[in-house]
Amino acid sequence: MAAVFLLEQIVNGLLVGGYYLLLALGLSMIFSLGGVVNLAHGAFYALGAYFAIEITKYAGFGGALVASPLLVGLLGILFERFLLRRFYSADPIIGLLLTFGLAMVVEQLIRMVWGAAPLPASIPSALRGNITVGEFLYSRYRMTMLGVVVVVLIAIWLLLNKTAFGRVVRAGVQKPDMVAVLGIRLQPYMTAIVVIGVGLAALAGVLFAPIAGVHPAMGAEILTAAFVVVVIGGLGSFWGVVLAAVLVGVVRGVTIHFFPPAGEASMYLLMMLVLLFRPRGLLGERIERFE
Repeated sequence: MAAVFLLEQIVNGLLVGGYYLLLALGLSMIFSLGGVVNLAHGAFYALGAYFAIEITKYAGFGGALVASPLLVGLLGILFERFLLRRFYSADPIIGLLLTFGLAMVVEQLIRMVWGAAPLPASIPSALRGNITVGEFLYSRYRMTMLGVVVVVLIAIWLLLNKTAFGRVVRAGVQKPDMVAVLGIRLQPYMTAIVVIGVGLAALAGVLFAPIAGVHPAMGAEILTAAFVVVVIGGLGSFWGVVLAAVLVGVVRGVTIHFFPPAGEASMYLLMMLVLLFRPRGLLGERIERFE
């Protein structure tokens, strides 16, 4: 039984890692290409959850799973066009302050529209219950979430590595000046990356709302963990972020199994150890800022 329980904690860790991955991947892509640390990323995650609650009333959970990230992605276009675009070549601290201010504004808007009290978000009836394999028992909804994360991860990898769009983005991260010499404007690609990034954050909000809860400060609460994953994985590295998310999730799950009080602290200890021996992160790359 102890081995089965440990296995459940590892799978839970993988699920938490997938949760962090959806947030950290978008955060990393926006920084890698635009050079802006988006402190408003958690706000888009919260909006995804709140939009999902409203959409579910009319289109069900499936409709919310598709429509909420799309709506937040449209907001991402406005976010990039009217705010981020002004600060690609500015002092990074200005973009940091701007996105921090936007996060505070969005949180207060959420309080004004939906109230300060937490809202209920239930698991869809079709995904309730458990999956049983021998003595291993696991939630059907959580297993579905893990599957969605894997599908999204594969889709993003294919987009970045097997398409012309991805080749330009990767070149823009490494050698933006060379891309400019070739006559390719990075601006539309940056807009697309922001849309994808905030859309992934919204998707995390939709998927994890029934488990993590929905309240105005949820974005601020998760943002720190997302940054920890990005720092451990290394800026500019797709697989670094994936590896860090899985590592953080599993380490947290196993730590909770053996020593519950240190569960949350384990990710920060892991970050400290990685930075001591690998300041760029596990698979970090040297990148140039997009201007």
